[in-house]
Amino acid sequence: MYIDAHCHLTGDEFEAVGGVEEVLRRAKEHGVGRIVCSGFDLASSKLAKALAETHEDVYFCAGFHPSELKKYNVGDLEEIGRLCGHEKCLAVGEIGLDYHFEDNPPKEVQRRLFIEQLQLADKLGLPVVLHSRDAAQETLEILREQRSLLKHGGLMHCYSYSPEMLRDFIELGLAFSFGGPSTFKNAKKVQDCVRLVPAHLLLSETDCPYLTPVPYRGVFPNEPKNVKYVVENFAALRNENEEELKNTILENARRLFFRLK
Repeated sequence: MYIDAHCHLTGDEFEAVGGVEEVLRRAKEHGVGRIVCSGFDLASSKLAKALAETHEDVYFCAGFHPSELKKYNVGDLEEIGRLCGHEKCLAVGEIGLDYHFEDNPPKEVQRRLFIEQLQLADKLGLPVVLHSRDAAQETLEILREQRSLLKHGGLMHCYSYSPEMLRDFIELGLAFSFGGPSTFKNAKKVQDCVRLVPAHLLLSETDCPYLTPVPYRGVFPNEPKNVKYVVENFAALRNENEEELKNTILENARRLFFRLK
C-alpha cells in the first residue's frame, strides 16, 4: 500500500470536493493505506488528533509551523506535548524555519521555538518532522548544534534544497519526503535529490491540499490519493520497480515513526 507521510486535512479546502470523508474514501480506493496528517499549530494539531481517532488508517503529528507562530501562546507547548503522548501521534511537527515571506514571525522567535520543539521531541522520545523554506544554512546549523536532540530521527519534508546540501542532512541521520514538485518537469534539482537519497531514507508525501502532482498539476485541492503519482515518478527517476519501492517506503515510514502500524 501507499503512504502519504505528510498532508493537511484539517482545513475547509475539501468542502468543495465532498469533504474529508470523501477524500479519505478516494485515498483508500487508490491504495493509500496510511495517511499522516500534520498539525501546524495547536488548533490544527487537535483536529488532526480527532481525525486519527476516528479513522484507523490516519495518524497525526503535533507541532507549531514557523509561519504560524503568531498564534503561539505561553503554555501551548505543554498542550502539544500532551497531544504527542497519544498512541497515534507519530512525531513533533511540523517545525522548523520559514524565511520566505516578509511578514513571517521574526527569525529569532522562529529559532527559539524551533529549538524548544526539538527539545520537546527529545524529551518525549519522538522523531521530528522538519519544515525549512529559504533557510537552508541556518536550518542546517541549528540541527548540527542540536544534534543530540535528533537521536530519535527526523524527516525533512518536501525537501527542496540542493543535492550538495542533501548530503549534509543525510549526515545528520535524517530521512526525506518528496511530493508533487518532484513530478514537475522543471524541478531538476528536486529530481536529482530523489535519485540521490538512499533507498532506506526515502518517503512519499502530498503536502495536500497544495502541490498537486502531474498529471493533475494545478488542480486544487490536492489529495492523499495522488501520492501514487509521486511514487510512480520516484520509480521512473530511480529506475526501480514501483511495487518494490512502494513497500520500501512503507518500511521506511514504520522504522522512522515507531508507532505506525
